[in-house]
Amino acid sequence: MYTGLRGLASVPSYVIMQPTTLCNLDCVYCYLPHRAANRRMAVEVAEAVAATVNRWAAAAPRFSVVWHGGEPLAAGRAHLAALMAPFRGVEHHIQTNATLIDDAWCDFFLEHDVHIGLSIDGPRSATAGRRLRSGDEAYDRILAGIETLRRRGIPFAILAVVSDPRPGLAEPLYRFLADLGPTLIAVNLEEQEGVNRRPNAYAPERVRAFWAELTAAWRRDPRVEVREVEWALRFVGAALAGDADDLLPRRHDPIPTIAHDGRVVLLSPELAGFTSERYGDFTAGSVLDSPLDEIVARAAARPTGWLAEYLAGVEACRASCGYFGFCGGAHAANRYFEQGRFDITRTRHCLNSRIALLEGVLDHAQAA
Repeated sequence: MYTGLRGLASVPSYVIMQPTTLCNLDCVYCYLPHRAANRRMAVEVAEAVAATVNRWAAAAPRFSVVWHGGEPLAAGRAHLAALMAPFRGVEHHIQTNATLIDDAWCDFFLEHDVHIGLSIDGPRSATAGRRLRSGDEAYDRILAGIETLRRRGIPFAILAVVSDPRPGLAEPLYRFLADLGPTLIAVNLEEQEGVNRRPNAYAPERVRAFWAELTAAWRRDPRVEVREVEWALRFVGAALAGDADDLLPRRHDPIPTIAHDGRVVLLSPELAGFTSERYGDFTAGSVLDSPLDEIVARAAARPTGWLAEYLAGVEACRASCGYFGFCGGAHAANRYFEQGRFDITRTRHCLNSRIALLEGVLDHAQAA
């Protein structure tokens, strides 16, 4: 039995900051509840977070602050710079839809040494779900932003959302994304979470074939790392060597997400902004009331409410699922948004993005 992942760590490896709830897009699969509202983070919230993060960063070889919205660039350069200013010794990352990127933003990225992750789901037909608020497709504006990054020599990673995983899709998807020149490709199969209630009960054999085809496409042309394939291959190699238990951390990274108003949600940023009759608003506290390190340490020392229920669910996964060593248990937000509670085990996200992924990679290895 895999022994890793018991309880929460008291110090995270990164934090997620929501500089604004606003997004200039209205994607069909978006989970964010307030993306039409422009609720910007106050500088005092960033200062309160930085008071803890700067200490964490000074004691770690690497610590990241991830700006993730809404659309972070919708906060504007001046305001985003003011939010970043209190931080010291950290890596700044921005996850953007790329539609607002121009030379002025590239100057900002270079000045602040920002790492860029951007979203595009493939060629025009695959990216049709990413739409401007007018209803028009965002595809041309996304490509224009990517071309600006390339012209300025700014590296970027790509996150692609796949809403119809099936045979015949993965190979052209990989080729298209790789041709854009990213440093890394990440592939998320659409999830039912937040305000996105679109079904994701895909046929298992189709999903498995998609992952096998993606692995084959990468093996034929391994010029760009594919995050999910790398995860699976690393696990398989470790399992064959008898070292798979070492891949799981000892404790869950708490991944504090700091909402625009200073409230802190642990483990799953997708829960920020939501309330539940059963669980309340999912927050562990506010940085305007308590230091971030105290909020995280208190939750790690004595998990209560939904956090305690989630950790019980992880133990149920450990006891019942042969894939636990690969995934470490179903994600909290997927448990809640799919089934309304946290102590259940297998989710559709597990089936699509963990079990079918590992089996698809193994299918390719057996066929090769």
